[in-house]
Amino acid sequence: METDYLSMCKNFYAATKIPVTLLKGKYAVYTSFNDITGTSPAYYREDLFPMSDHNPTFCSDSPDIGYGRLLIENTDYNLILGPVFNVPVTEELIRYSSRESGVSLENREQYAELLYAIPLLGQAQFANYLVFLHQCFNHKTVSAERLFLENDKLTLERFNQQTDQMVEDKEEGNVHNTYYFELELYQIIKNGNTDALKKFLSATRAPLKEGKMAGAPLRHAKNLFISAVVKAGIMGAIPGGVDIEKTYQLIDYYIQECEQLRTIEKINQLQYVMLLDFCQRAGETRIPEGISPDVYQCMTYIRNHTNEPISVEAAAAHTGRSASYMMKHFKGELGIRMGAYIMRCKLEEAKSLLTYSEKSLAEISSYLCFSSQSYFQNVFKKQYGVTPLQYRKQTKGRSN
Repeated sequence: METDYLSMCKNFYAATKIPVTLLKGKYAVYTSFNDITGTSPAYYREDLFPMSDHNPTFCSDSPDIGYGRLLIENTDYNLILGPVFNVPVTEELIRYSSRESGVSLENREQYAELLYAIPLLGQAQFANYLVFLHQCFNHKTVSAERLFLENDKLTLERFNQQTDQMVEDKEEGNVHNTYYFELELYQIIKNGNTDALKKFLSATRAPLKEGKMAGAPLRHAKNLFISAVVKAGIMGAIPGGVDIEKTYQLIDYYIQECEQLRTIEKINQLQYVMLLDFCQRAGETRIPEGISPDVYQCMTYIRNHTNEPISVEAAAAHTGRSASYMMKHFKGELGIRMGAYIMRCKLEEAKSLLTYSEKSLAEISSYLCFSSQSYFQNVFKKQYGVTPLQYRKQTKGRSN
């Protein structure tokens, strides 16, 4: 029997490219994502499918992501279909789905390819696939219209439960009061003022009441951290001038670090480090008043090409100015020579790679186009007072 189910699941995925998972109880017997995640995206998301007498059912993880479930009657088996998307797959959707599915950074690209292969499906089309599988596995027919009606009933039930909870929370005084705290926090991060951030975080305030995001205290703390790091990046760092892709890389990195922690104290410590990190990066990319468009354009070019053998002449040519003109104005406005600024940007990128990647010193040296690894190590130590390896050990130690 199980062999037949496996064969049908594999053939269904091969024909439609809609991900499918076969569960026996809570154990994943087969999943289209097995080679990438080792589990189904919906396997541990039991909250997606509340108890229901209806079969099959479908639900939405978000307005853009859908799942379906089919119970194989009179057995312990059931199918999970999805995720499917009703909008084109974007980087944001990939990050969200891969985070929910526990996909590691090294498997992100392969996972993205699987998501891109999933056909765009409206709810009506998706319902037809569920109806078809219901007939194949349970030898019963049900109309797609009935699925819509049942889904509307489930939505109404959830809304009623949420309304009851809101009334109960108001009666007991359990209201959220973190809105203005968060606005001020992310504005400080945007401004890049680390001293103000430290003072803000250490100030005594009325107790903050946060929403309950999980039953277990440790899971609740991790969920709060995930919410905080996403907001700190999107509402603080990016508006503060931090590169968008770099910000999302940091968000992914900090979430993975958080998931490995086993105590609430460690999570709180990591959150403090994370907030300061975003704030510092916003401060470093903030352009002082009085900087000319030519110099700003030159600075941006240098920061975005640290992995190339940048020359003063090439950076100046990007602005349409001569090297002598740019060297004079660059030093006059910033107080630092262009060559020194190029080196500083490369070394700052090296610090980031040492902290957030597993690249070897040789790989980092080559990536940033230093003439040799020994030269890279020498200029790094001269600038920061520690060797690259010592710096990596220090930063890794702070995050554990």
